Amino acid sequence: MTRQNLIENALDKLEKLPDIKIEEVSDFAEFLLKKIEDKNLTEGIRTLATNSTSYKFLKDEEELYSTKDLKDVYK
Repeated sequence: MTRQNLIENALDKLEKLPDIKIEEVSDFAEFLLKKIEDKNLTEGIRTLATNSTSYKFLKDEEELYSTKDLKDVYK
């Protein structure tokens, strides 16, 4: 089925539902849209942080400590 067919099919079924069930469907659709928005926002933040050069100076910094400096080593 095409997207348009699916939408028309869903609308036909919605017209047959009582008002309270239409509210439930609307709430669920709102939940799904919010979930998509949150995912897009999270991916956008991740992309910005990954491409950021704010902490670039840390890559060039020499290592001050190593595992040899540890007094106790836990496994």
